[in-house]
Amino acid sequence: MISRAERAANYAILVVFAAIALFPVIGILITAIQPPGTLTAGFQMPKGVSFANFTQAWDQGHFSTYLRSSAVVTVSVVTLATFLSILSGYAFGTMQFRGSKVLFYVFLLGIMVPEEAFIVPLYYDFRTLHLTDTYLALILPQTAQSVAFGTFWMRAYFRSTPPSLAEAARIDGASTWTALWRILVPNGRPAILTMMVLVFMWTWNEFLLPLVMVSNESLRTAPLGLAFFQGQHVAQFTLLAAGAVIVAAPVVVVYVFLQRHFIRGMLSGAVKG
Repeated sequence: MISRAERAANYAILVVFAAIALFPVIGILITAIQPPGTLTAGFQMPKGVSFANFTQAWDQGHFSTYLRSSAVVTVSVVTLATFLSILSGYAFGTMQFRGSKVLFYVFLLGIMVPEEAFIVPLYYDFRTLHLTDTYLALILPQTAQSVAFGTFWMRAYFRSTPPSLAEAARIDGASTWTALWRILVPNGRPAILTMMVLVFMWTWNEFLLPLVMVSNESLRTAPLGLAFFQGQHVAQFTLLAAGAVIVAAPVVVVYVFLQRHFIRGMLSGAVKG
């Protein structure tokens, strides 16, 4: 039993850290809704409320194009990575075959090796294959990195699943494919949705890969477009804040709608094993 004093201390610590995390976010939002051209000096209450900064940033920053590119890349990466991670995690988590441990550690290299270590040779390889300045140059590497994490994540889930579920399905005549998609995947929805949210956030916020692989403005993703927008409006803080809010909004919306599943996935023991 947790005493009342311990519970109060826990809540106090959570409130302090929540305030530390929310302070800069609130500052950006307040700056974004101030009248255009307002000079701000750190955190201060708005002198007025205006949404003209969002309209101006949207038009001048070409964020419709950048958000479309980010949506294409992110949806493709999340879809491919989720499908492949479920298959590989199921294989490593439920099957025994020669070299499975070594192959699993090879997958883990995708998590351990930083992107900065292979971005230059990857660029030259893609340039040789004429893949630079294409969506594939953004989708394929991020899918590979996400599958490395997704394999580790889904393997842990499948290893924590009672073997009796799949065995009962096989006794009833279900194939391995049917047992996976009809029984194990629906039961693992919290873990799968948690993985999808994490991959979505990582892919949406990716900056280095689009910076190196893409020079065509129509293919720039939202974070890269925001960086170029910042370079053109260095002193217009309200406009920059509005652009930052526009870029961050999709991630916030996705997390708000899926937060219950996300928290369940984090607390359900999906990373055990």
